[in-house]
Amino acid sequence: MNYTIPGMHVREHTVRVPLDWADPRQTISVFARELVDPARRGEDLPCLLYLQGGPGGKGPRPLKADGWIGQALLTHRVVLLDQRGTGRSTRVDGRGMGGFDDAEQAADHLACFRADSIVADAEHLRKTVFGGRRWATLGQSYGGFLTMTYLSYAPEGLSACYVTGGLPSLAPDAAEVYRRTYPRVAAKNAEFYRRYPQHLDSVARIADRLAEGDVLLPDGDVLTVRRLQSLGVDFGMKPGYERMHWLLDEAFNDGEPSSAFLHQVLARSSYSDNPLFAALQEAIYGRGSWTAAERERDSRFAETARPLLFTGEMIYPWMFEEIRELRPFRPAVEALAGRDDWPPLYDADRLAANEVPIAAAVYFDDMYVDAGLQLETAAHVGNLQAWVTNEYEHDGLGDERVFTRLTGLVRDRGGEIGE
Repeated sequence: MNYTIPGMHVREHTVRVPLDWADPRQTISVFARELVDPARRGEDLPCLLYLQGGPGGKGPRPLKADGWIGQALLTHRVVLLDQRGTGRSTRVDGRGMGGFDDAEQAADHLACFRADSIVADAEHLRKTVFGGRRWATLGQSYGGFLTMTYLSYAPEGLSACYVTGGLPSLAPDAAEVYRRTYPRVAAKNAEFYRRYPQHLDSVARIADRLAEGDVLLPDGDVLTVRRLQSLGVDFGMKPGYERMHWLLDEAFNDGEPSSAFLHQVLARSSYSDNPLFAALQEAIYGRGSWTAAERERDSRFAETARPLLFTGEMIYPWMFEEIRELRPFRPAVEALAGRDDWPPLYDADRLAANEVPIAAAVYFDDMYVDAGLQLETAAHVGNLQAWVTNEYEHDGLGDERVFTRLTGLVRDRGGEIGE
């Protein structure tokens, strides 16, 4: 299908790929949108593949040609991939996960949605739809993890790589990630309460009411204190403090949690749009663990602590009991956690010898991907330039200057445009 929206001509692509790349008998569909400046739709432009954050993130649904997409369309065709299991790519959801006969069968299915499979999908798309020509990639957050897997197993398909807030540790260990990020989450909480001191009391009041029980979200789930705490995932984004402020500002109506508050909490914590984010959160670090975040959590984040601290992007086992959309995933996630035969996601030797130009923005205050671990990785990957900045939070790519800075770093070394 082809159509035009403001500033962009869109072409849709759907390809069939194996569910398990080692066994082609069962297939799924993978979907991508190709964007181009309408005035240049007939030109032979290089492609830029966008690797969305996540896990479980679908490609952007742009409304107009602005931000980094607008900048990229000046020189490229932009390919927005719905990673397998998301968006219009054979979606994985609670209803489907509840249909397996047993936990091991469900785990086998879920194991097919890791980074190595996503990279294989991208390579298939490049070869069959885009003529096999090398393309550049832009990896946001988890998209940077995908980038390192891509460079490990199919660097011949890449002309350049741009990464924003997403250089993974090459020695994956979820527990180490949380040991480093919990203190940063605590610091983000301190900044939130410094900025909005009135919420020291309002958050405590909400938590005390939730602890009494019987506060139901619109879908029937009980709103617990720990589910409220999980909303702190937003503190890693530039406007996260303000979004939390306005949520809390309307929390009560006649002494009870307001309908507006409960609907917003449901929208922010249901995982209905991205259940794979929860299901595969710890698996992206290389193993199927699902308890590292719980084990590393310290007393500062207790439900009874005051001030009550919000947590970050940590995923906890209780979520697969208390959150409706995630309940069907529990058997598979628990079964995956017991497996130790995962194939490696990164090839350290190949990355050390890498020749594909890479420019990576490392956000010094990043709440999700520790800057120290990112810089350790940068030191062990060939041809990688790291730009360290505290001007941005994890969503820095929302400012087009970040993309412009990274592409400039590669161009200054004579790379990419025109590949």
